[in-house]
Amino acid sequence: MPQSELKPAQAKITYATMSADQMADLHRDLDEAIERVKAGFGQSHPLLVGGREVEGQGGEFEDRSPIDTRILIGRFTAATREQTREAIAAARRAFPEWSRVGWEERVRIVRRMGQRIRERRAELAAIIGYEVGKNRLECVGEVEEAADFFDYYCDRMEQTDGFTNLMGLPGSREESLSVLRPYGVFGIIAPFNFPLALAAGPTAAALLAGNTVVCKPAEDTPLACVPLAEIASELLPPGAFNLVHGPGVPVGEEIANSDEVDGLVFTGSMEVGMMLLRQNGARPVPRPLIIEMGGKNPALVMASADLENASDGVMRSAFGASGQKCSACSRVYASRAVRDRFVEMLVEKTRAIKVGNPLERDVWMGPVINERAVRTFEQAIEEARRDGGRVLVGGRRLSGGLFDHGYYVEPTVIDNLPRDHRLFREELFVPLTVVADVMTLDEALALANQTSYGLTAGIFSGDDREIETFFENIQAGVVYANRRAGATTGAWPGQNSFGGWKASGSTGKGTGGPHYLQQFFREQSRTRVR
Repeated sequence: MPQSELKPAQAKITYATMSADQMADLHRDLDEAIERVKAGFGQSHPLLVGGREVEGQGGEFEDRSPIDTRILIGRFTAATREQTREAIAAARRAFPEWSRVGWEERVRIVRRMGQRIRERRAELAAIIGYEVGKNRLECVGEVEEAADFFDYYCDRMEQTDGFTNLMGLPGSREESLSVLRPYGVFGIIAPFNFPLALAAGPTAAALLAGNTVVCKPAEDTPLACVPLAEIASELLPPGAFNLVHGPGVPVGEEIANSDEVDGLVFTGSMEVGMMLLRQNGARPVPRPLIIEMGGKNPALVMASADLENASDGVMRSAFGASGQKCSACSRVYASRAVRDRFVEMLVEKTRAIKVGNPLERDVWMGPVINERAVRTFEQAIEEARRDGGRVLVGGRRLSGGLFDHGYYVEPTVIDNLPRDHRLFREELFVPLTVVADVMTLDEALALANQTSYGLTAGIFSGDDREIETFFENIQAGVVYANRRAGATTGAWPGQNSFGGWKASGSTGKGTGGPHYLQQFFREQSRTRVR
């Protein structure tokens, strides 16, 4: 596949720096990469098992772009249960060799994988754009995030001397050493919304720990992981990284249920995540589950808030990536004193969002991922209207021209719903946010915490005491104050740990943070008597 080189002069894009108006080189590189990537569409893509390309025997499925379903991105052969077991067995065979590689050498190899991702930035961004429907800068941001996961976790290994700690009491004849050891084979089941970053991040951590990997991308976005597999094939021993395509049944089930898989990373729905946790408790030998299960993320807008910042922050969080982020701001509690003005500004900014082909420079919001997502959106609008809600802006599926060939809906703001309504409690994963008014911060906090989720949350306030009260009492793993770049979104490796409380996550340790990598190890205490 063609590669695009990252020029040293190019600026770094993150989710908190989503502005590239002056980045002519970036856009030129993307324009060129889009044409190259398009020229390669329509090919058939195999599995990667034990370092070899293998045709899947579970039938062929098509990958079509949500931007325009007439665009056939590629054809993929699905693995059968037997082929998935073969991929797991290949990872098992590769484990002894890879785990014996010294941690310093593993760092060198894994860091090079991150560099290779960054070198292919424009190409990978173009693939993500076509597969997911994100805008240009969101795509570039995802590629940068994927590469930064590799860098940050490598940095953590070096900073901690490979997590080796000398223990024991002074004067004792016993010499004790705490070391972290790998588990074996890790299964990684990646989501559609960050198809590269949320496959690459756990892959980097698993490999650094000395584990081997079997990765299954989402059926809607299989191509984004193909370059990751190519890079792994170049730099890793055969079988250290395996890629299997196909539906959750049977491929995902086989990975999740296999006794030969020693640890599992899953990003997806609360329903599936909770099922995996229950099943894990019934296993003869439990294993580590690193599970992220979404969010219903609130923003609190207090009377002292800067409403320009607040309306920007909510708009960007609610509708970035078409609302298809587990951190999206899907509910707002605004102080009654400023509610009307805040809502007026939010509606005005939402109405100005340009929806269309997100790979065009001036388009900010693209499609949702598929027809199921459109149905979720339409059902939510119908339910809101039935239950007394007012659609202040948006509320429609778009039609005409390109819209007739993709999955385009309007960014939508709804108010006047009961505050215990389903749309305040359940994750939808579409560009829709609901607004309610509150009298006090305590009332806002009580409502914000009134959900099973606890992923992200934000507050806009000019009062330091309010902000501290929010930080101390909000039940969420990732919290922000006065963040114009995104009220509840925008975590970055090494800058913000990203992980949920309650039903949003299984471990309480966030990706891209100082405690994530250790989850891929198990501790061994070694004592020697002299």
